[in-house]
Amino acid sequence: MNDNPTIHTLDLHFQAVRHTIAAYLVIGPEGPVLVETGPGSTLQNLQAQLSQHGLAPQDIGHVLVTHIHLDHAGAAGWWGQQGAQIYVHHIGAPHLINPSRLLASAARIYGDKMDRLWGPMLPAPAEKVTAVYDGDIIHACGLEFIALDTPGHARHHHVYQLGNVAFSGDAAGVQLPDSALIDLPAPPPEFELEVWQQTIDRLVDAKFTTLYPTHFGPLPAVQDHLQRFKMLLSDAANFVRVRMEAGVDRDELVDQYTQWRQEHARTLGVPLAVFHRYETANPLYMSVDGMMRYWRQRKRREQIIS
Repeated sequence: MNDNPTIHTLDLHFQAVRHTIAAYLVIGPEGPVLVETGPGSTLQNLQAQLSQHGLAPQDIGHVLVTHIHLDHAGAAGWWGQQGAQIYVHHIGAPHLINPSRLLASAARIYGDKMDRLWGPMLPAPAEKVTAVYDGDIIHACGLEFIALDTPGHARHHHVYQLGNVAFSGDAAGVQLPDSALIDLPAPPPEFELEVWQQTIDRLVDAKFTTLYPTHFGPLPAVQDHLQRFKMLLSDAANFVRVRMEAGVDRDELVDQYTQWRQEHARTLGVPLAVFHRYETANPLYMSVDGMMRYWRQRKRREQIIS
């Protein structure tokens, strides 16, 4: 099993911007497996990418999604309706079968931008959704994927191990091709600093040779990437905490956080146009909102305990 599978990175050209959202086509000895679907708004792009590899929708029998955020699994229900088996974290599984609560939550964040950004999210047939737990082995097309529970970005997040490589979703952050910049995707409501740090430790211990994050493309220098990301996680969370304690309001904090990230990008030689691609893949204001919510919730818990 897992003998030399071929992995293709499919660029979904989210919002007509390249290198923002990827899906991965994994060719096993018995056929193709799709990891991540992207949102409904990029479904035509995904089908076009598959067509370039000689594949039609009916050729895809197995789809793995790392978690149910719309940029990763928005089109999962459509694939289920075409007959593919969808594998998803057990917490997220009910929301692919009935996405009404997920869509209502997203609509509160995105408002009238919902359709333009994400397109339709169709319900997946219940019998086409497999709820996956930590350590489960998914047998698909002669391959064995191992699900690793990896919360921090979201409680319903799996990294999928395939031999010595892993499809990391958002658990290992965002890094676009030909750029040294790593970014932190920390949207509300489930960002958890300490839990995410433990997730990174688990990925470090696994000693993968390559990570395949959804944003975007293969990362071969795994240990260095994970250590840098763990440092960013701490630095970013503390950046937000210090300013909250100083009374900086949300909009000003977003501006300061953006400036801080832009300055870091400049020190790494990242062109402004590439930085804007990062903002398309991972809006900075959402990470600020997620971290602010985390610190407020933590303060409430500490007050209750004391």
